[in-house]
Amino acid sequence: MNIIRLQRRGRKNDPSFRVIVIDSKRAAKRGRHHEMLGSYDPRTDRIELKADRIMHWIEHGAQVSDTVHNLLVSQKIINAKKINVLPKKTVPKKDVPEVTGAVSKTEVAESTAGSESEVASEAVAQ
Repeated sequence: MNIIRLQRRGRKNDPSFRVIVIDSKRAAKRGRHHEMLGSYDPRTDRIELKADRIMHWIEHGAQVSDTVHNLLVSQKIINAKKINVLPKKTVPKKDVPEVTGAVSKTEVAESTAGSESEVASEAVAQ
């Protein structure tokens, strides 16, 4: 199965990427890709893509990596929603409703204050 993905190029601390079609079993670093479909430079936000060739490979069954999918959506080559590529740890948590039966700190403080006064009044009565 073929996959359209990024191949890192450039020097240390100066990344640039190629958009390539490669067999999913091969590593992108080896350089044995089928075709180069464009380039992406994140430092200057320069994106050059061959839209017709990308659509050709997608029609012939090539899968698209999540990051390349987001690039294609931003360049309006495909119509879809962007995919969250961040790790699940960094996804903001939604507000979790409190479980019924859970007691808040103020309720605990009020109940303990009330029981202390009851104990004191019982001690005075005896």
